[in-house]
Amino acid sequence: MKNTALAAEHPHKTGADPLTRAVLQVAQAAGNFIEYWGFKAIHGRIWTLLALHKEPLPQTEVADLLGVSRSLVSTAMAELLEYGLVRAVDEHRNAPYEAVIDIWPAIADVLRSREWMLLEGARVALEAAIEEAEIAGSNPQAPLRWDLDRLRMLLSLTEMAQGFLKMVIALRLPRAPEGFGGWVGRAQSLVARLRGAPAPAR
Repeated sequence: MKNTALAAEHPHKTGADPLTRAVLQVAQAAGNFIEYWGFKAIHGRIWTLLALHKEPLPQTEVADLLGVSRSLVSTAMAELLEYGLVRAVDEHRNAPYEAVIDIWPAIADVLRSREWMLLEGARVALEAAIEEAEIAGSNPQAPLRWDLDRLRMLLSLTEMAQGFLKMVIALRLPRAPEGFGGWVGRAQSLVARLRGAPAPAR
């Protein structure tokens, strides 16, 4: 395990096999991606390892592969369990874990609780500002300092973004990896319709 632990941090300096080094790089990239969106990189790294490994992995092996402490993996695994993104294969204390491929419910929950609420906060603030602008605009003695039309435009854009997010949340990721191709095709068709472009040929 020493070589694979080193591979996570210095893949070019280790004797681990090329495929293991490549998978560790994929796990690192996945962690970086979700960290960019405000999550923990370790969550993405662990989930990716479990998703790509043919057999469930115990926490000790996950820690060795990633070159991190077992306590960090234990904490992250408990959080992933709570999110419904991993599961233990049995009830034993040291049972290995596998990734839950149907990740969309967890993603949708995050989108609803975070991105949707951010947009909703902006929408409510814009509506309040428009109402105040309309009241102030009824007084000819006090010209408006703020552009009411642009406030309305921003409100329309916010509502449009909410509508798009609602469609994204309503999408369902297939439970089986074999269904990914069809799901991706449907997603591409949706994006093409939104852009007004022809859907990709199948």
